[in-house]
Amino acid sequence: MTSTRPAEDVGASAPSAAPALDDGAALLQAPLWQRLVPVGAAMVVVCLADVLSGRDTYLASLMSVVPPLAALMLYPLEVVVTSSIGMLLMVLLTRYDGLGDLESHRLFQGTLIAYAALTLAAVLISHFRIVRTRHLVAVRTVAEAAQLALLPPPEPRVGRVRLAARYVSAADLAQIGGDLYAVLETPFGVRALIGDVRGKGLSAVRTASLVLGAYREAAYDERELTGVAERLERSVARHAASGEFTTALLVQFREPDTIELVHCGHVPPLLVRRVGDAVTLDPPDPWVPLGLAQLAMGGPRSWTAGFTAGDLLLLCTDGVIEARGADGSFYPLADRAPALLRAADGDLDAGLAALYADLTRHAGGPLRDDAALLLLAWDGEPTA
Repeated sequence: MTSTRPAEDVGASAPSAAPALDDGAALLQAPLWQRLVPVGAAMVVVCLADVLSGRDTYLASLMSVVPPLAALMLYPLEVVVTSSIGMLLMVLLTRYDGLGDLESHRLFQGTLIAYAALTLAAVLISHFRIVRTRHLVAVRTVAEAAQLALLPPPEPRVGRVRLAARYVSAADLAQIGGDLYAVLETPFGVRALIGDVRGKGLSAVRTASLVLGAYREAAYDERELTGVAERLERSVARHAASGEFTTALLVQFREPDTIELVHCGHVPPLLVRRVGDAVTLDPPDPWVPLGLAQLAMGGPRSWTAGFTAGDLLLLCTDGVIEARGADGSFYPLADRAPALLRAADGDLDAGLAALYADLTRHAGGPLRDDAALLLLAWDGEPTA
């Protein structure tokens, strides 16, 4: 049996090594001929329209669409070159149409001045567009590097547990946010954590890193899963900003067929059994989120549930169950997830991809909140 090294853990899925570019950045990397096609097509259309309309119709001034279009597609020097070609074509079309009086000559001179002004504005727009796009690419690259450091890409197996994960940040340009998860192989068995920091942005990322760091220490030191939760509580209370809290759910896999759970104000997990109905594992004695222990009596308590080979355990954050459809309804995770996950026939990545695709269809596009999904199963064939 192959297992990952105990010293390694699994966090949220990371982006690929290459930065995920937006449309503007992708356009900058496109070949020159692709970027020239729209501008060249505009020139051809104006020329054909002017020639086909006859000498009595003056359409050469429509060539003024070239500089603005070039500003959206090309680099500044390329804007100058293409706009110059457009001006030359406009002059040739004007000669073709003929200018019979002084008023027409003045109109043409005014058109040339306006065209030159448009060209200058287009060069400036192109320059600032490229500067902004490069800045956004740099920001996104830094965010991806931060995710690789904070939440390493998941391995398909940790000990005897198989897993698949998906994470989406709602923050603009960010690849990370306040949701977190990790899976560790410890001396006490495989342990998993999923959490959701209150808030978004850099503050949420800081708290998420605090919780993950504390978990990666406590999971190896504490024999009891409740002890891990207590260590996390102390860390959040000691270091997090006043008023901040983190919902969390901890899971320990006990071979051969049991899981132990500790609930700290988080979304209950969904157990999709190989045989029978799926069930939401609501805690018999829920505890408060991490950082709010002063509001509760006693400490966190654990409970157990059966978990056999072939069963699937789905952990998620509230960004999943609170995703609203066009009619305002929340995503019905317990109703939709079992069939989608079972249809994947044991392929955890495919099952999670199908579930996430269904979630975004329900939401009608990208999610408005951070969302994390973690799917776990025993590594082994189900017994008859």
